[in-house]
Amino acid sequence: MIGIVASRLRERFSRPACVVALADGIGKGSGRADAPVSLGPAVIAAGQAGLLVNGGGHARAAGFTVGATGVENLRVFLAEHIVRQLDGRSPTPSYHIDSALAPTGATIELVETLDDIGPFGAGNPRPRFVFPAIRIVKADIVGSDHVRCVLASQSGGKRLSAMAFRSADTDLGKTLMATGGVAIHVAGYLETNSWRGSSKARLVIEDAAWVH
Repeated sequence: MIGIVASRLRERFSRPACVVALADGIGKGSGRADAPVSLGPAVIAAGQAGLLVNGGGHARAAGFTVGATGVENLRVFLAEHIVRQLDGRSPTPSYHIDSALAPTGATIELVETLDDIGPFGAGNPRPRFVFPAIRIVKADIVGSDHVRCVLASQSGGKRLSAMAFRSADTDLGKTLMATGGVAIHVAGYLETNSWRGSSKARLVIEDAAWVH
């Protein structure tokens, strides 16, 4: 559960996040980060400095155990370590785009082909696509905070379903809801969306930018 919370905080604020659950004088912690931050080495360094009972991880995720009285010292240590890693750079993650696509190219056959190169994770990220200068034909909020969209090229034609999860109160979600049909660049990864026995490609939106 704490790993999920850390991941949600990282997504919400675009910053490295660690969450600690305290019980009986011991804290169980989990952290998540995006490039350019390497969280695992920071946690390992904290262990070597005697600030942890144990801990480890890799660049994007880490877990650790810390005494309740040592949480604040750990927070300061990790913050200073990450600041040194960044060396003046912004902690805001940068996105690598693998290719540009139009809605007509986002087929279920493409998704199935991409799935063959999985499983995806820190060392094998999902291929990310940008859909340049597309229109959002429809956008609404589903569930409590997900933004659902229908995308189309400027010339019309095939439409593509898309979802920006947990984004209704974020800049991304507000942007998607407010385009008014104006062209926008949208980036994310493709997944299979199955409904009532039918499977189609769906874009999971991770970022967007106005066309200038």
